[in-house]
Amino acid sequence: MKTSPIIALDFDSAEKTFAFLKAFEGDVNVKVGMQLYYKEGPAIIARLKELGYDIFLDLKLHDIPNTVKSSMEVLAGLGINLINVHAAGGKTMMEAALEGLDKGTSSGLVRPSLIGVTQLTSTDENQVREEQLISVPLQESVLHYAKLTKNSGLDGVVCSVHESAVIAEACGNEFLKVTPGIRLADSGTHDQKRIATPEEAHLAGSTHIVVGRAITGAADPRAAYEHINASWRGTK
Repeated sequence: MKTSPIIALDFDSAEKTFAFLKAFEGDVNVKVGMQLYYKEGPAIIARLKELGYDIFLDLKLHDIPNTVKSSMEVLAGLGINLINVHAAGGKTMMEAALEGLDKGTSSGLVRPSLIGVTQLTSTDENQVREEQLISVPLQESVLHYAKLTKNSGLDGVVCSVHESAVIAEACGNEFLKVTPGIRLADSGTHDQKRIATPEEAHLAGSTHIVVGRAITGAADPRAAYEHINASWRGTK
């Protein structure tokens, strides 16, 4: 997947999605999450592929290993570029997910990259301690999941910008660090808690950023995207 920002297509229909994408002409990365995929199914992926978009399918699979393996085998056939599971599912589940992706990828094609979700960017220290009953600090929990993900053979993780640097140090610069929760300095936080600007993500060593409402809710989405892309690349 290209290193340019990934636009989160958080729409509830194909009609709204492609109306929005008219400004982009297939030259950006996009994320299809649960809302859009559950509404439109594999057809939305096929149409995005036809138009030339690189696709992150963000379904965050978390189930018993065999179920995840068989699901990944099916999803690999969609021709996506990136997909994820919850690292909390454990090493055996993540290894099964990777096995399913390998099996489902057609001969001669590149397997989709597989990443593990560490802790959601809507999670804070209080939730980790009181709701998940994890006794270590949030950053230590994220780093533990990142190391577990790497040891399971996956390509990287979803994490916040605030953990990118320590994960790079522990797992290597090439280990993917896909960071949502990206906001411009004058934007609201919405339901995210561990947020950062594109500039901060660049400095922290994130390999990819995922941006939703800062682009999709902008008066001029293309201009917003170009501004964020320049900031992300350190050229603004």
